[in-house]
Amino acid sequence: MQVSQLDVVDLPPSVAPAARYRAPLAAALAARATALGAALDGVRARPDVLAGIAAVLVEALRAGGKVLVAGNGGSAAEAQHLATELVGRFKRERAPLPVLALCSDGAVLTALANDYGYAEVFARQIRALGRPGDVLVAFSTSGESENVVRAALAARERGMTVVAATAAAPSRLAGLADLALRVPVTDTPLAQEIHVVLLHLLCDVVEAELAATGPNADG
Repeated sequence: MQVSQLDVVDLPPSVAPAARYRAPLAAALAARATALGAALDGVRARPDVLAGIAAVLVEALRAGGKVLVAGNGGSAAEAQHLATELVGRFKRERAPLPVLALCSDGAVLTALANDYGYAEVFARQIRALGRPGDVLVAFSTSGESENVVRAALAARERGMTVVAATAAAPSRLAGLADLALRVPVTDTPLAQEIHVVLLHLLCDVVEAELAATGPNADG
């Protein structure tokens, strides 16, 4: 059955919204709006890290470097999201940018996990692909995922800049990063939602800068 507008009268009982869900969902939405607002206010009060990350990404891409991105689970989705927006486009037509999510190739991931262990799946790729002047963006709400921590170590060995996006708690990943964006929440889903908001802001800045000058322009 095709429905162009949500009209519970026309929907069959099997898919009609149950009244008992309305109040708890409305309460959950209100609570989420409050939590998201408070978290974004916390990030807004300390803008230097986010601005620094934007500058690092723009400078690396403008100089001909690339950005490698890593994460597990929901953070892998964030890594792929960032790469998608910059290889494709966010809001503007411009040249594609060299951004690669290291969690995207199932054959590579399973081969490396089988031969070297899952803790090495990102570090091995960084040793193959990373060069001085490149950037690693590592998403991990805990900041303690072993494979992401090892990715940061490998990136430092390769002379790359390390950017970490975590939740509020201090972590090994944040300690290894040149720039650590620790969003001021402890709840994992909320941290991931904030990460998506912030990666969109970063995409907007990077794209605006490089759409105007090109990825290899001077100045």
